[in-house]
Amino acid sequence: MKPILLQTLPLTALVAAAALSMIPSARAEVPATCVKGVDLAKLGPKSIVGQGPHGEKAASPEVLALSEADAAKIKEKNFKVGISMQTVNLDWSQLQIQGITDTLKKYGVTVTGVASAEYQVDKQIADIENTIQQHPDGIISIPVDFTATAPTYKKIAKAGIKLVLMDSIPTGLKHPEEYATMVSADSQGNGQIAAQILASCVAQGGTIGLVNFGVDYFSTNERTKGVREWMKANRPDIKMKQVDFTDPPKVSQIAGDFLTGNPDVKGLYAVWDQPALDTLSSMRAQGIDIPMTTVDLGLQSAIEIAKGGPLKATGSQRPYDQGVAEAMAMMNALLGKETPGWVGVQSLPVTQSNVLESYKTVFKKDPPAELTDACNKAKPACN
Repeated sequence: MKPILLQTLPLTALVAAAALSMIPSARAEVPATCVKGVDLAKLGPKSIVGQGPHGEKAASPEVLALSEADAAKIKEKNFKVGISMQTVNLDWSQLQIQGITDTLKKYGVTVTGVASAEYQVDKQIADIENTIQQHPDGIISIPVDFTATAPTYKKIAKAGIKLVLMDSIPTGLKHPEEYATMVSADSQGNGQIAAQILASCVAQGGTIGLVNFGVDYFSTNERTKGVREWMKANRPDIKMKQVDFTDPPKVSQIAGDFLTGNPDVKGLYAVWDQPALDTLSSMRAQGIDIPMTTVDLGLQSAIEIAKGGPLKATGSQRPYDQGVAEAMAMMNALLGKETPGWVGVQSLPVTQSNVLESYKTVFKKDPPAELTDACNKAKPACN
């Protein structure tokens, strides 16, 4: 039958078929143990792996619990707190804000406003200075650039305002004089989760690419450090290449150029979920199908994981829970209580087999229809 089929095909189809037969399939090089060879119950660290920016050991969010008497004091004071974000255009940011506002509202604390710097240093400096002028009792913030914004953050303590930080500490700020605490996920642990899954999808001696944030930033540095250290300790045969970006909207182009110039790359790690999605767009435009892992869980990344496509897994933060911890830390600080330098929140491994449950854990609500639909189409692998 094959000769008869070939005789009936147009010449252009024959040429195309011959060309396609000569292209090595990235999928064919993916081991059968990809993801399936990893025991989810044993995946990832069981305790906080990383240390704080100044070498601090992680304190548990449980140390921030308030007594009934303390809660009553908070409600009597009518405290006000402002929030300054790097951007509000991420699921991560929205969940942080929701965790903060839900918790503060429970104790009668007013949120005066949420500023979004959109990754612009000058905008965040102006946001913080404007918030200071509103005379809140506290500010909860994530710095866009912890060096360039440091002098502005120092003004917060000078104004007698308490400061709780997310994810990073501006350069030179001292604990507890200039900030009450910094709350973050175990970024290094999340990087280890991403590395462990990716390693299961890369053959012996393979090469992976790291799509890394090129700004000196604690949480993202820790993620990539977690990937590199896990690979060196557990899969030293895997070669690593890295491409950095500094402007998130340009990731698609940067990742696409990197993949074009490095055809030996058989797996990818992206430093958070939006760059992973942008990289995935570049892969699809080039017809590239190789496994990828990342850190953080958003709706779109959850859908991609549910589909069982190139995005295999993520080491997720628990941003709502981190927001709760930030709010609790702020209220402790407002009462004059001692607060730890760093509060760490446990990592959460997410794969196709637990994506629906993980979505509930992270977002504190049932998965939307678009996620459950994607999962239903991929059953029984997706749950």
